[in-house]
Amino acid sequence: MEVKTNVVFRHLQNSQNRIIVEQGGTRSGKTYNILIWILLGYIAQNTGKTISIARKTYPALRASAMRDFINIASEFGLYDESKHNKTNSEIMMHGNLIEFLGMDQPQKIRGRKRDLLYCNEANELTLEDWRQLSMRTTERIILDYNPSEEFHWIYDQVIPRSDCDFFQTTYKDNPFLEESIISEIERLKSVDENYWRVYGLGERGQSRALIFSHDQIDEIPNDANFKAYGLDFGYTNDPTTIVGIYEKNGYLYIDELLYKTGMTNSDIANHIGSMGLDRRDIIWADSAEPKSIEEIHRMGWNIRPATKGKDSIDVGIDIMRRFKIVLTSRSLNLIKEFRNYKYIEDKNGRVTNKPIDAFNHGIDATRYGCFMTFSRPNIGKYSIR
Repeated sequence: MEVKTNVVFRHLQNSQNRIIVEQGGTRSGKTYNILIWILLGYIAQNTGKTISIARKTYPALRASAMRDFINIASEFGLYDESKHNKTNSEIMMHGNLIEFLGMDQPQKIRGRKRDLLYCNEANELTLEDWRQLSMRTTERIILDYNPSEEFHWIYDQVIPRSDCDFFQTTYKDNPFLEESIISEIERLKSVDENYWRVYGLGERGQSRALIFSHDQIDEIPNDANFKAYGLDFGYTNDPTTIVGIYEKNGYLYIDELLYKTGMTNSDIANHIGSMGLDRRDIIWADSAEPKSIEEIHRMGWNIRPATKGKDSIDVGIDIMRRFKIVLTSRSLNLIKEFRNYKYIEDKNGRVTNKPIDAFNHGIDATRYGCFMTFSRPNIGKYSIR
């Protein structure tokens, strides 16, 4: 029987590494060719193996990769319905067990080990999902996805590994596409630049909802002007954060100085002392914590409540966006926040003007300092509270 495959199949045939990452645009043939390789390049060549095909939710898996697997296996004469346990979503084939897992089935995730793992639409999974699956896989792991997110654990935790092969494909790598499909994909060039980037070119997307862009630098320039410190209180679940804010020629430089849970007011004051601050330097803090502000002030620090009101978040964001933001490379938590702080999208994918209430502890501290410094430039200039 003649089997039509594309470069994705050859990637899997030729790779010697434990992990194979297939990043690609729409209709590049990723899923189809991975499933063909699992059937012909692995199941047909082995016996006594356990193969797991996983996706974030079982309903999504059943409607996509599971359905495709059964259709392809049927075409090749490999599927026997009598060996398909539909209750457990398991198929016996050539002495091998193929199981279909949704991450919404925790009893299966933490179940028996497997030899081969295929994560379909892997960017839907969380890092914890990945860890639970990968630590129970003894041989090879295959991941595929459309790169709709600019920042993801796959880029940080998987692709840089020495035992990972990374491949990027597009619709042009699929020679079996109809011209009508190709035309529809190429229409994205003029319809939506980000969609074309992700689904046409197979490149990492850039979220339209992302509030800030930023660069990174090792050290703040010596001639940058110190403006203020910002502080956001936390304790059990949320961290207490302190940032240093500097400005030079339209650039806003931000340095993470504290990002830690379980900090009492005494701990915060002691940490401020260890930072080598001049006691005249202003620390703008969340005005919702007047008692904490007063306690730290009595310990000798020039800490003040930042003005908060109905539109203070929007105004603070607007002030920050007037600058080119640069974070120090050591500000790891702050970098993560700036990469993930977005406007909420409605059910139709339209971006609202309301920020998510997450990834904002260090950003809130920065916002306090920027709002009080740049919207009221003379405040605190001539006297200490």
